[in-house]
Amino acid sequence: MKYIVIIPDGMADEPIQELGNKTPLEVARRPNMDYMAQHGMTGLVQTIPPGMQPGSDIGNMALLGYDPRTSHTGRAPLEAANLNIVLKDDEIAFRCNLVTVGNGKMVDYSAGHISSKEAVILIEALNSQIVQEGVRFYPGKSYRHLLVLETRRPQEYLKIKTYPPHDILNKEIKAYLPSKGPASEMLLMLMEKSKTIFEHHSVNQVRIDLKENPANMIWLWGQGIRPSFPSFREKFGVEGAIISAVDLVNGIGRLAGLEVIDVPGITGYYDTNYSGKAQYALEALKTKDCVYIHIEAPDEAGHNGDWQAKIGSIERIDKDIVGAILNYFGEYEEVRILVVPDHPTPVALRTHTDDPVGFVMYGSGIPHDGSEKFTEASAQEKGLRFKNGESLIREFMKK
Repeated sequence: MKYIVIIPDGMADEPIQELGNKTPLEVARRPNMDYMAQHGMTGLVQTIPPGMQPGSDIGNMALLGYDPRTSHTGRAPLEAANLNIVLKDDEIAFRCNLVTVGNGKMVDYSAGHISSKEAVILIEALNSQIVQEGVRFYPGKSYRHLLVLETRRPQEYLKIKTYPPHDILNKEIKAYLPSKGPASEMLLMLMEKSKTIFEHHSVNQVRIDLKENPANMIWLWGQGIRPSFPSFREKFGVEGAIISAVDLVNGIGRLAGLEVIDVPGITGYYDTNYSGKAQYALEALKTKDCVYIHIEAPDEAGHNGDWQAKIGSIERIDKDIVGAILNYFGEYEEVRILVVPDHPTPVALRTHTDDPVGFVMYGSGIPHDGSEKFTEASAQEKGLRFKNGESLIREFMKK
């Protein structure tokens, strides 16, 4: 049996007035997801455990079959794992966004989706000009980077209240700066120093000249210590691979013992290489039993409040990924396909919610439940079929 899990990050949404009170998924052309529904089953799954923050770290960990309540130690350590950063017992990792702040407000959580090439130069500037023992910045992709702190009191840093910058767009940052405990002073100092270092940096001067948002500050959040959990093979008895442009998702995959597949041209944004993800997934299935395909674009559209881009990304996923995979496998081959977002990212809210999400499951041994299409409303009609992501994946992976 071959298993394909497709995660359109943040695809689930709420009715939008401009779309005639329909969601982007309802408006989008989605013949391949509908085909899966017409020959498989749909319903709701609660990917975010009660009381936990509705992030991609939590949602994807759950959909890989791990209980975030026991396995999750923070967001940043998962990204560190993908960068082959092995955290020591006295080290704590923080997510380090390059952001645009203006007039005391969070203008842009991604500094205009700054390129990785530009971002590396800025991260190198931080390392060269913030000369402090136990402080090290690591470049990731685009606006997503890491800070690793060596400390004798990691628990003090874990207590600090931090906020994702995409949750505070257009809000005064003062109320959302790291707080609680003396350890927060270190983070505030680093964030202030970054403003000075970036203010007249040539990278930002060029971006301003091009009328692009400058990366004029770092934003530290999502801290955590080294995690540990059993391998995917130990849990499900199969070899697997993972495809994503996001270090966070790939980091979970590495910790789970999945092979991380690098696909040329994947960006974590609207312009990602959708077809390439499908092609490389199908190639991986020649030697692997399972492949997990994550697509960030719908989530970015949700954060940007852009329903047009969200519709476009859903259509590309349906055509270039779901359609390509369906066309590759014959009707009677031993294969199962699951499409499920990790959490909702409603365009109107521009942030994640912890509501249940719809899923569609299709393939060998999956009975048809009478569904005719795959939308939030049709999944709602079938009700909550799985109380957590782990139970959904266990059902999907059953032989």
